[in-house]
Amino acid sequence: MRPLRIAHIAPMATSVPPPKSGSVQTMTSLLTEGLVARGHDVTLFAPGDSTTAAHLHAMTPQGYWHDASMWPWEMYELLNIAAAVERAAAFDIIHYEAGYYPMSLALSRLSPAPVSQTVHHAPSPAEVRLWKQYPDAPFIAISREQARLLDGLNVVDIVPHGIDTDRFTFSATPEDYLLFLGRFTPGKGPVQAIEVAKALGMRLLLAAADDPYYREAVAPLVDGQQIVYVGEVDFAEKVRLYGGARALLYPVQAGEPFGLVLAEAMACGTPVAALDRGAASEVVEHGITGGIFADEAAMAAGLDAVIALDRRRIHERAAARFGVMPMVDGYVRAFRAIIAQRQARG
Repeated sequence: MRPLRIAHIAPMATSVPPPKSGSVQTMTSLLTEGLVARGHDVTLFAPGDSTTAAHLHAMTPQGYWHDASMWPWEMYELLNIAAAVERAAAFDIIHYEAGYYPMSLALSRLSPAPVSQTVHHAPSPAEVRLWKQYPDAPFIAISREQARLLDGLNVVDIVPHGIDTDRFTFSATPEDYLLFLGRFTPGKGPVQAIEVAKALGMRLLLAAADDPYYREAVAPLVDGQQIVYVGEVDFAEKVRLYGGARALLYPVQAGEPFGLVLAEAMACGTPVAALDRGAASEVVEHGITGGIFADEAAMAAGLDAVIALDRRRIHERAAARFGVMPMVDGYVRAFRAIIAQRQARG
């Protein structure tokens, strides 16, 4: 089959890949570079400080996370999408990585090339009802759980996230701490992670950017000895923290559509203790790469068994299931199906 001409639209918040945190930008980068490596002609629409082997179209030198004058942020997102649609004749497909919501829908009927989208959150029923005004617009889901939530929309395929498993160093012998890594929000469960660690008398490291929820709800529980805040970390430090942890705690209170930190931790050989919310059971194999639990009490009771799992096997399973190129090939399969749909509709 001939290579595809792909417009890949990143969120305009920060560079691709991101300097520190930014899971959507990380996935956008991995997919972009993988598509180029497969021989496709890719144009990345992203801030100017992005690094890519694709053609880069940049309407601003940096993202709005780094420039307070870039307001309203939604306008930058919309103009970035419009820049791709205005050049639609040069592409076989336009794909938007929706960091917040798929505003690409508004332009999908105006584009001569099909416009597809991946959302990176668990949409609410109200959101899905709104999006159903565009029932033909193609979505690519990142898990079966997210596809279920997108019921009634045109979900063309399910393609799980991939990670660059070669960059996540395997660690056979962990240090003596548990790890929470993710944004500080009630839905992520940092307070519950602290409660589990305290119940077991184990040390817990918290790694994420400081924010109002951290200062209000989490910081009062940090003592600097058993519960330690290490701040936002770069990639190298993140890998070191994963590898040194006896287990990653994932006590999410609100279901998530994937959970990238789960795959990353497992790639380092670190088992995951997760609550049975969202797509956690699709990513973590209970009794093999971690444990899936009904509540925090069950997580605390079962953590010893999680820690005792074979770290080498965890690493091998993660490498087999979550490599970059299977994700890339899944997107190419989905893109070709979306192009065929458009051609069939004339």
